[in-house]
Amino acid sequence: MIIGIESSCDESAVALFDEKIGVVFEKISSQVKLHAEYGGVVPELASREHVKNFVPLLKDLKKFGVAGAKLIAVTKEPGLPGCLNIGLAVARALALILCLPVREVNHLHGHLFSPFIPVHAKDPQSFFSNLEEYFPHLGLLVSGGNTVLFEISKNFTMATVAETQDDAAGEAFDKGARLLGLPYPGGNLIEKLASSGNPKKYQFPRAFSSKSDMKFSFSGLKTSLRYFLEKFEGSFVPHINDICASYQEAIVDMLATKVSHALEKHSCKSIGISGGVSNNDRLRKRILTLATKFNKKLVLPLCHHRADNAAMIAFATYIGDNFSSSRRR
Repeated sequence: MIIGIESSCDESAVALFDEKIGVVFEKISSQVKLHAEYGGVVPELASREHVKNFVPLLKDLKKFGVAGAKLIAVTKEPGLPGCLNIGLAVARALALILCLPVREVNHLHGHLFSPFIPVHAKDPQSFFSNLEEYFPHLGLLVSGGNTVLFEISKNFTMATVAETQDDAAGEAFDKGARLLGLPYPGGNLIEKLASSGNPKKYQFPRAFSSKSDMKFSFSGLKTSLRYFLEKFEGSFVPHINDICASYQEAIVDMLATKVSHALEKHSCKSIGISGGVSNNDRLRKRILTLATKFNKKLVLPLCHHRADNAAMIAFATYIGDNFSSSRRR
């Protein structure tokens, strides 16, 4: 069993992963309501809240029981430095108490492997032998801080296929929402309003649309929305549902276009999307359409594993350790 600890941004989280069963315990303490007052995450405030939140989380973990745990996995990078340091301190303190080793994990790896947590849960005993059906794998990570398209080979080595040159997709959603006067976090509100809007009503730009440019860019899209809204400054903004639908479509279209280009160039058996933006229903439908078109398996994380969580950190360690062991043998 592996204890997972996550604190890269504004989520404090602990989890316990059992290789024979799957995720047997997990709990997340969110700070969203606290940071909503400021329109975004305040790093110093987030760090202080982690100190408070980990106390009850660890008490709950203790009540559940950690007998049989073999190591502690904790997020090392990327993330807010102060927040990461709190998680590392918690992991090291817990390691001293339980006499367990600590494994530092890349946060992005946790997200990329999170779609395979439900695959493991279906058949834990045969999990690694069944992975031949899914790898090589194309993984799209879309969150508030990262937008990266990775290819993961059958021996779990990773190569970046495309990444953002400026803002992340989640940031484009949240900053777009702020321009529209919607409260933080606004990405889900844009999606809600877009559900009854016309995505073809307004035309917003799509960056790097050619197959030769394997890059993402969302800063120009946000600027375009700002200029568009300035035309209505001081007056009622008409058709906000249509604006949200058109703006969302531009973001989703840029993501789906690069996935399509990657599928044409790379030989993979499956596609996965992870990160907070993978909660967007329109994005999931577009990626499903591509999976069907190119005859690829689609793997998705469970809803509560799409945002930052500790289960994915423990699971990424489990995958990495087992692969390393098999190579040594």
